Parts: sequence; C-alpha cells; structure tokens
Amino acid sequence: MNGRMIKMVVKSKEEIFNIVKESICEIMPELEGHEFNINEKLVDLGANSVDRADIVMTTMETLNLDIPRVELAGVNNLSGLVDKIFEKLNK
Repeated sequence: MNGRMIKMVVKSKEEIFNIVKESICEIMPELEGHEFNINEKLVDLGANSVDRADIVMTTMETLNLDIPRVELAGVNNLSGLVDKIFEKLNK
C-alpha cells in the first residue's frame, strides 16, 4: 500500500453528516436519538474539548482520512466539519 491511506468512497455531504452523527453518538451516547441540525456546534451539544477531538478522530478513522488539526481550526459547526471532510475526500 506504499503507506498511503485508502479513502472511503462517499457520495454526498449527507452521508458524511450521517457518519459524523454516528461518531457523536459513539463518543456521547446520551445524544442517541437526538435530532441533529447541520448548523449545531459540538460545544452546544455538551461536547468538551476531549469529546470534540474524539469525535473528529472517530469520523476520520471511519473514512480512512487524515486532516491536520490546523486545517480544522476554523470549523465552527457540524456543517463546517462536513464541508471540510467533503473537500478532502474529493481532492
């Protein structure tokens, strides 16, 4: 494999959003059944800094993707996270 990661084929931002929601519920099981809004912020959902890092890492592992943390610095809500992941998967 030459040390390169194989990227999961994701067709839409909706699919990425579903993966992010699954990651959130894995890290924060108390949110199971919550109706997520694409404009919500993880901090508003009760996620502390460790939770947020774990959610991002879990999502990236699911997608076999590596995004440097510095590139995620400007992400303010779930929509921003989904957009950044979509952009990276489609490069």
